[in-house]
Amino acid sequence: MRILTTLTYYRPHYSGLTIYAERVARSLASRGHHITVLTSKYDDLLQSREMQGGVQIIRLRVLFRISKGVIMPGMLPTAYKIIRDADIVHLHVPQLDAAPVSLLSKLLKKPIVLTYHCDLQLPAGFIHTIANKFSNLANHITANSADTIVTNTLDYANNSPFLSRYINKVHQILPPIELTPINKTDLSAFRDKYNIAPEQNIIGMAARLVTEKGVEYLARALPKVLEQFPNARVFFVGPYQNIIGEGNYTRSLMPIIDQLGDHWSFLGILSPVEMSAFFHECEVTVLPSINSTESYGMVQVESMISGTPVVCSNLPGVRVPVEMTGMGKVVPAANSNQLASAIIDLLSQPTKYKGNLEAITIPSDPDFVAGEYEKIFHDLIYSSHKSSQKMSRKTT
Repeated sequence: MRILTTLTYYRPHYSGLTIYAERVARSLASRGHHITVLTSKYDDLLQSREMQGGVQIIRLRVLFRISKGVIMPGMLPTAYKIIRDADIVHLHVPQLDAAPVSLLSKLLKKPIVLTYHCDLQLPAGFIHTIANKFSNLANHITANSADTIVTNTLDYANNSPFLSRYINKVHQILPPIELTPINKTDLSAFRDKYNIAPEQNIIGMAARLVTEKGVEYLARALPKVLEQFPNARVFFVGPYQNIIGEGNYTRSLMPIIDQLGDHWSFLGILSPVEMSAFFHECEVTVLPSINSTESYGMVQVESMISGTPVVCSNLPGVRVPVEMTGMGKVVPAANSNQLASAIIDLLSQPTKYKGNLEAITIPSDPDFVAGEYEKIFHDLIYSSHKSSQKMSRKTT
């Protein structure tokens, strides 16, 4: 199959969406499909065209930005050329360009699969309000055009004001999860690099430092945790500086974190080996997200695969991994006291939350996920061919 995938940001951009898209694209390529990713050249140092993991990546020049979105004048002309030869068009949203690309795909009679990652909720402000309205309109155009909508969980879809309107099109596929295998030497190197003492209790959070992740609730929960576990230490993994659209949030958050001193460490973006070591070294990881911009949290499953239980917010979709496995606790969103109590419970009873890991590992395997997409693609292409043949017979 020739598959065109479009999204605003692609790797090396770091987010759950870009990691998801990369894993699906590479897994489909490994199954023999020709994948073209059409995305933004959000950094001038990136190549305009390259092959990575069997995937052809085309990055288009960014003219200007609207909040976290980008305007790429070359999107439609380039998409048109690729869509003509494509068997299927795979769109990821949130993405402003998904709407015109979906209409173009309809015009060219190409099947459309939309992967809907989350409801967009930008911070308050005039520009963000405009961006939210445009994004919501674009999403509705894309959803109406799409033949099938894929999302992480039906729990999220049924509770989303947006997705619930298109529930007859929605198909659940769990996100693809993969971790780099490591050995004792890798773990030892990680402990030495970050000065982890045997008596320390490592609490992990893997995310971007953005508003919807609720980082402040973990920061405010930590003093209560320290009362019972005085050697506790938070490792925050992921981008935490100069994140587009998050300057005000970072400035308001840093004074709270600074008060925690050596009990909070920013590790930045880790290598795949170090990422695996991080999950193994943590005694508990935390996903304190606060709104529907978070629809699942792949890092939860990465943590569970490493044997580390999770505390997550009681949000649609986000609670699913813990509910499927029993490997952790679900707490109310935006509640630092309940978050602290749950962390203390997991640190106090580590064997209580071993859970049923197999319930989530098989449907989260990247090749399994690619196979689920493949079934959808094949069905839509077959239906499209049948429809074309029927129209052809009518005209003759």
